[in-house]
Amino acid sequence: MKPLRSIKVSPVHDGPLKPGRLDRREWALTLPTIIWLVLLFAVPTALVFLIALRPANPAGGIGEGWTLATLKDLMQPAYPAIIWRTVWLSVVATAICLGLALPVAYYLARLSRRSRQWVLLLVILPFWSNFLIRIFAWRTVLHPDGWLKQGLVFLRLMPEDATLLYNSGAILLVLVYTYLPFAILPLYAAAEKFDFALLEAARDLGAKRFRAWCTVFLPGVSRGLLTALLVVLIPALGSYAIPDLVGGPGSEMIGNKIAQRVFSDRNLPHAAGLSALLAMAVMVPVIVMLLARRDESKGGGRP
Repeated sequence: MKPLRSIKVSPVHDGPLKPGRLDRREWALTLPTIIWLVLLFAVPTALVFLIALRPANPAGGIGEGWTLATLKDLMQPAYPAIIWRTVWLSVVATAICLGLALPVAYYLARLSRRSRQWVLLLVILPFWSNFLIRIFAWRTVLHPDGWLKQGLVFLRLMPEDATLLYNSGAILLVLVYTYLPFAILPLYAAAEKFDFALLEAARDLGAKRFRAWCTVFLPGVSRGLLTALLVVLIPALGSYAIPDLVGGPGSEMIGNKIAQRVFSDRNLPHAAGLSALLAMAVMVPVIVMLLARRDESKGGGRP
């Protein structure tokens, strides 16, 4: 009887690849995105930070050498007020959008499929019109001779000399109107995947409706909540058209100052300094989100 020959069996990788290992196909799919991010995000951001350290020439362009004078100019008394206005308007607008979007996403996910489609159509309907047209529409509504002001005066809810336009309240109103759909859609996407039987289980265990909603539903849609926070807060921090059209000169935000330094004052290093400040304000919530997701993924992998 002949002895059996040994058969070599090549190892088969049933599980996922080890972290940090990418095959050629994955690199080929990822490389265009990496190039796009480097060329259109990392390089321009680095140039903005570098220009902020250069002096301005007499024509308002970029001069020779390096200086910290531009960064010191950002400590002028006018800038802290503008920075504070930008931050609190953006944060309050984001909080209001999340507060309105959470119940909308909750009830939207519990609707029947047919009703859900019609409500989603109403949510995305503002996107069918131009962004500037919607802002100008609010200018018409909030105008001193508009029907809203005249109606409030007729009902004696506000004095005749009061104005609804060219103040921080008008900016906040239009910010919420503009970015509310951006908060609803990611929260709805998360709520649609949520298992609502968990809420019924919490109610059976004695939890009140609101407590079950806060302790079960909110953690279940935390990813959508974090995404909604970023997609509202980041563009709100860099808003330019909204404060320019409905806020007036006394309600400027950082975006308006950047445009003024570029087009009116012709001081590109100063504009780059303000842009660098805005970029850092935008990067902070992004870094916080990445760290939160990293901790969440680590925690989820533990037995």
